Amino acid sequence: MMDPNELKVEALLDIINSSARKAMAEYKNTGHGVPGVDAGTFHPLDFATDTLALRKAIRLLEGACEQLNTILAPPQRTVNNFVHNYNWACIDVALQSRIADVLDKHADGLSLDVLADAVNLDKTKVARVLRVLALRGCFKEVKRDIFANTRLSLVLKATNNVGFWIKLQREFPKYAAVLYDTMVDQEFARSDKVERAPRAFALGKEGKKNDSYWEMDDEARDIFHKAMMGYSEMQDSSAVLHHYPWDNVSSVVDIGSGTGAMSIPLAKMFPHLKITNQDLPETIKLSRNTWETNSPELLLDGRVEFVPLNFLEESPVVGKDVYYLRSIIHDWPDEESRVILHNVRKAMGPNSRVLIHDEDHKAPEPTLLNFGSHTTHHSDMIMWFLFNGKERTLKEFKDIGASAGLVLTQTYDLVGTMLLEFRIAQD
Repeated sequence: MMDPNELKVEALLDIINSSARKAMAEYKNTGHGVPGVDAGTFHPLDFATDTLALRKAIRLLEGACEQLNTILAPPQRTVNNFVHNYNWACIDVALQSRIADVLDKHADGLSLDVLADAVNLDKTKVARVLRVLALRGCFKEVKRDIFANTRLSLVLKATNNVGFWIKLQREFPKYAAVLYDTMVDQEFARSDKVERAPRAFALGKEGKKNDSYWEMDDEARDIFHKAMMGYSEMQDSSAVLHHYPWDNVSSVVDIGSGTGAMSIPLAKMFPHLKITNQDLPETIKLSRNTWETNSPELLLDGRVEFVPLNFLEESPVVGKDVYYLRSIIHDWPDEESRVILHNVRKAMGPNSRVLIHDEDHKAPEPTLLNFGSHTTHHSDMIMWFLFNGKERTLKEFKDIGASAGLVLTQTYDLVGTMLLEFRIAQD
């Protein structure tokens, strides 16, 4: 009889094999085959707005590979790898120096000497950074001291919104560094107030004023909203366009709409929808400019409007079919989240729905403890660092909804994110 631990390894190998084959099939279904690790161009599937089947396969693949390595590798090695991971620092160097942009003009590669001169950095240090990243398929060393882009490094080009998302996180490590301090500090340890988040603690140690994260100048605001566009791409948030019955909806309020990461594609795909963008006044001004620049044709028939809103103090426009909140609730502790939903509830008609589109915080099939992708848990930590917010379980969402008189009626697994539909609770 096979040992139980051996059986688990075999089960993980089966998951890896089956999920990898499903992912390969999704790539091959496009007619372009499976992307190569050294590919210097994007795969057509990288730009698809609905990659749910691929992402389901990858979710299992990532979880199984991680767990298999943890089982079979010596624990000292695994724990050491936890802390000795500086890919983020190397990515930051590549992003800020625009290495990918320079290499984009040289498909066959560029010598280290020329590349280092072009970005005005020491060539030996540039090589060390690029070799760390090349181990993960981000850049490639074509031959000794000749580097070129790959499909991964192209994401770091200045024109890619994902790069803005990465840039947005440059400050996060210093907030992470004080996490334990906040957990033992008398004022911070048991508080879930926004002003008692690790970010506030770190700023206090530096003697800086604890301004709201949302108080930004125009440049920072522009970077933030481009980052949110990148975040939407990274999380494949556009899957919601394909897997919710928008044909049965007439009007949508995008609460905390930003510059239209979701409402612009929604307006393009469903021309029957009347869409209201609501956000802070400064953001609404930026949003209108973005729509006028990128999608002016969508503004011609008057079905898109822009209305300022502070959702902690006001209710959105009244009587619409759908009130959509993407990546909003996870920014806030429970108290503020209840206020936001209560304000939305006051605007709803009897048949209105609230759609909460946030990170997926439940285990995928097979339902195993300690199994799954890191992405949601990493996002949960970021929300903690910045706001004392969090990614919530299904039960936590139900409880917060119930406090505002809402009941969960439908869930949609969009892989990495989940869409929760709430309606007014019936007495």
